[in-house]
Amino acid sequence: MFIGQNVLNGLLASAQQRGVLASTVLAALLAGCGQGAAPPAAGAGAPPPVEVGAVTVTQGTVGLMTELPGRTEASRVAQVRARVAGIVQRQLFREGSEVKADQPLFEIDAAPYRATLASAQASLARAEANLMQAQAQAERYKPLLDANAISQQDYVNAVAAHKQAQADVAIGKAAVQTAQINVGYAAVSSPISGRIGRALVTEGALVGQGEATPLALVQRIDPMFVNITQPVADVLRLRAAIASGKLKSAGDKATAAVRIVLDDGSLYPLPAKLLFSDLTVDPSSSQITLRAEVPNPKGTLLPGMYVRARLEQAALNSAMLLPQQAVQRSSQGDSVKVVAADGSVSTRAVKIGSAKDDQWVVLEGLQAGEQVVVDGFQKLQGKAPRAKPVPWSPLGAVVAPAAPASAAASATRS
Repeated sequence: MFIGQNVLNGLLASAQQRGVLASTVLAALLAGCGQGAAPPAAGAGAPPPVEVGAVTVTQGTVGLMTELPGRTEASRVAQVRARVAGIVQRQLFREGSEVKADQPLFEIDAAPYRATLASAQASLARAEANLMQAQAQAERYKPLLDANAISQQDYVNAVAAHKQAQADVAIGKAAVQTAQINVGYAAVSSPISGRIGRALVTEGALVGQGEATPLALVQRIDPMFVNITQPVADVLRLRAAIASGKLKSAGDKATAAVRIVLDDGSLYPLPAKLLFSDLTVDPSSSQITLRAEVPNPKGTLLPGMYVRARLEQAALNSAMLLPQQAVQRSSQGDSVKVVAADGSVSTRAVKIGSAKDDQWVVLEGLQAGEQVVVDGFQKLQGKAPRAKPVPWSPLGAVVAPAAPASAAASATRS
């Protein structure tokens, strides 16, 4: 079958026209896409700022805490000793218990002392009888002397006998009192209220033979004393800083609060009170001793324990406090992450002073009102990401928006 030449030419021309049209449409589409997608604006393709926990820096007067070593000591200590010689018959207390003042602790055989007391009472009775006779004779001789019935010497002898009888009575009374004291010493009692330790003797032991034998030890541990030592060089530097105006005194030492840190690093819950600072420097260690008093109602602190004492000896004006986790410490120095108003994050070197609770005292490097990153450091890795500071709360604090957000998320998932 043959197709006419005119028909064939028409088909070829139509195909060429359709190809030109398709090319024109494709070019128009490409041009349209190029015009619609204008060059991206600066930052339009950048990721959104990451949220980090931050705190706002504020300035104020901050007390400088000093941490010093110390030892606990019972506020009162009494050694229970045997004051008379004898055999211990009974122990009247339970070791390690609380005892009251004048509570009986031991019984020493008092039979010899009761016998001595009876003998002294008998001697006193005889002396009193002699006194009565001598007094009567002296009174009878007085009118006889006035009547010249007796000699002057006889009257003098009667008066002297009277006075000697009075002295014998005084001696007898003293002997009775001494015997009564010894009988009382046979019953050994506690001189103070406190906690008693172990018994140093047992029943049947001979005590007080030539010396006052120790029987037990009673200690009052509520309140407890803490003896703190501080190098005298630190004291002199502190006084010089206060005198120059760099620091100001923390106030009256009699009301200065002291916190006790136990050997395991935990903080003792009850505050102590600074009592005094010794005026004498220990020549062997060049240290000054300070004493604090701390309540110890539960007996947590025991005499002789090693502790550390945190006390506020001075205050710094225009100081700043930061949570300790906000400060990055290294061999090159201390630094923090600061969020600017545009969201940019920079590293700032700071000068750190002492610690106060869970915070560092910042001396230099920050200004009031700046935002310092505390949480979310891992989000700031990479090519200078931008940050959005949100208020930071310590671990365990309740944040109000957290509950509604959680509820909304649960509702969305359901």
